[in-house]
Amino acid sequence: MTEGGKLIIFSAPSGSGKTTIVKHLLDQPELNLAFSISATSRPRRAKEKNGVNYYFMSVSQFKRHIKDGDFLEWEEVYRDNFYGTLKSEVERLWAEGKNVIFDIDVSGGLRIKRKFPEKTLAVFVKPPSVDELKIRLKKRSTESDDKINMRIAKASVELATAPQFDKIIKNYDLDVALDEAHKLVAEFVGAEIPDSKEE
Repeated sequence: MTEGGKLIIFSAPSGSGKTTIVKHLLDQPELNLAFSISATSRPRRAKEKNGVNYYFMSVSQFKRHIKDGDFLEWEEVYRDNFYGTLKSEVERLWAEGKNVIFDIDVSGGLRIKRKFPEKTLAVFVKPPSVDELKIRLKKRSTESDDKINMRIAKASVELATAPQFDKIIKNYDLDVALDEAHKLVAEFVGAEIPDSKEE
């Protein structure tokens, strides 16, 4: 792979608020960020678009990409439910002169960090508690109770990996977490945060 800008990873258990934080950071022009769209073999949800939310592919297509070495990282999160980052996606964004931001699974995030240790900032978003996580997931109403329980079980394992990340942001108060994430990323990419407060 040809080297390009910086890589910023946000990982967390499902429902921790990492997607909200990533969207907020993408809206900050001085950070020069572009979002890395993951590939997945899971079925597309109602409002999702191919090439916008994910690159949707069949299990056999996904496995062919694995065999061809097309992924920077990939994982079978649940049975036949694959997620991964295509090398071509990161190269596409680097070619545009962007820093690349990821909203990905904990193990995928750590794999990218290991491949590009000097270029990567890996941030773990910690929810207030596992109970709070369960409440947030139920409020979404996108998944069955069984699926939510699977995510909660996975969350406990994921929380144990937090110390392997460069930084941990505790998302107890969203505004505070957004501010902290903005400062962290700005410092990492060498950007000045515009001063919005009147002196």
